[in-house]
Amino acid sequence: LIETVMGAVVLVVAALFIVFAYNKAEVGKVEGYEIVAKFDRVDGILAGSDVRMSGIKVGTVTVSVLDPKTYFAKVSMNIRSDIKIPDDTSIAVSSDGLLGDKFLALSPGGSDEMLGAGGEITTTQGSIDLMSLVGQMIFSQSNKNGGKTR
Repeated sequence: LIETVMGAVVLVVAALFIVFAYNKAEVGKVEGYEIVAKFDRVDGILAGSDVRMSGIKVGTVTVSVLDPKTYFAKVSMNIRSDIKIPDDTSIAVSSDGLLGDKFLALSPGGSDEMLGAGGEITTTQGSIDLMSLVGQMIFSQSNKNGGKTR
């Protein structure tokens, strides 16, 4: 009987910890208005990824699909209702550190006109392929040595 009671107490404490962590982590869908952006690359951006402005979470990615006509990645996101986005805002795929999670970083413009529901951000910067950059660096170093490797 004691072991059963102790097991139940452990399960209740674990459930309370999970609920507490979920509430403090600010995960989940942000309710608000939807905007879209098209990127050439969105490596690491999935449904549920953060949309941040000045490092503060202001939205959530809802869906990312390939546009069959332009072959760009079309990303839809929900932005909090209390945050108004200028129509000349730019957006970039960014990450928390070298190996951290990817998120979308908004850089607001100076326009007085704001994006409404269904609006599109036209100035985008896709993700950077780290392996390609390392390969270019290695290739450029071998070309400086006359094509010879040591």
